[in-house]
Amino acid sequence: MDRDRNLGRQPLRDEVRAPVAPLFVPGNRPERFAKAAATDADAVIIDLEDAVDPADKAAARDNLAAHAISDKPVIARLNGAESEWWEDDLALVRSARLDGVMVPKAEDADALKAAGAGGLAVIALVETARGLSRLADLLAVKGVVCVGFGSLDFALDLGCEPDWEALSLARCTFVYQSRLAGKSAPIEGVTPAFDNPALVEEEARRARALGFGGKLAIHPKQVAPIRAAFRPDEAAIRWAEAVVASATSGAAVGVGGAMVDKPLVERARAILATR
Repeated sequence: MDRDRNLGRQPLRDEVRAPVAPLFVPGNRPERFAKAAATDADAVIIDLEDAVDPADKAAARDNLAAHAISDKPVIARLNGAESEWWEDDLALVRSARLDGVMVPKAEDADALKAAGAGGLAVIALVETARGLSRLADLLAVKGVVCVGFGSLDFALDLGCEPDWEALSLARCTFVYQSRLAGKSAPIEGVTPAFDNPALVEEEARRARALGFGGKLAIHPKQVAPIRAAFRPDEAAIRWAEAVVASATSGAAVGVGGAMVDKPLVERARAILATR
C-alpha cells in the first residue's frame, strides 16, 4: 500500500494489504469521516462496535453505507458474531463500499468466513484467550489478511494488567502464527493516551521490534508517531546502506566492527525497501 510496508508480507490480493496505521472513527460521527480520511492514516476503520452506543447502531450502519471516502481503504469494524447486531452488520457490508471488515472478539473461523463473503478482506481482532488458542484456525481462513491484537480486552479477559510484560507471550504468538500461516504481520493494539505521541511511538517501536507490521490508532494525533515508528531511522538506513555496499559476494564481511553474513544482508535490503 505504501513505502511503510514490510518486505515479505503476502497480501490476499494485490490491492488488499494490511495497513500500518489504520485510524478508527466512530460510525455515529459521520462528520469525522472526511477528517479521518484527510490524515496520513493508510486506512480508515469506521467503527460499528465499541465506539457506538446500542441506541445508535442503526444510524451508524446508515452512516457507513453513505460514507464518501474514496482516496484510501475503508474498513468496517463490525459488532461481534455473538451480538444481536451481527446479522444486520453482515447484510450491510455485503452491499457497502468497503475494502475490508474487522471482526472483533474473533474466536470462530465460520464467523470470519461469513464476514468475508463476497471477497472482502478480513482482519480478525483477537481479544480473548479462546481466540488466541484458536489463532491457527483463524489465520487459515482464506479471506483473513492479518490479525489484530485487542490488547485491552485481552488483558481484561485474562485478569492481568495491560502492560507489555504481561502480554509479551501473546504478542510473540501473534507474530509466530502469522508467519507460519503466510499472512501479513499482525497489527498491534491501541494506546489509550492519544495526547502522548512519545508513548505512542515507543509502544509502536516495541511492537515493530517483535515483528508486528502496524498499530491501531484511535486519534489523528497518533498516526504520525505510528508511521514514524514503522519506518527505519537514519542510523538504521546508514547501517543498511553500508552492509549492502559491502556485500559484493556471498561471503561474510566486516561492517562497522561486526561480521555480516547473508541473514543480515537480507535484513539490510528489507530496511532499505521500507524507507
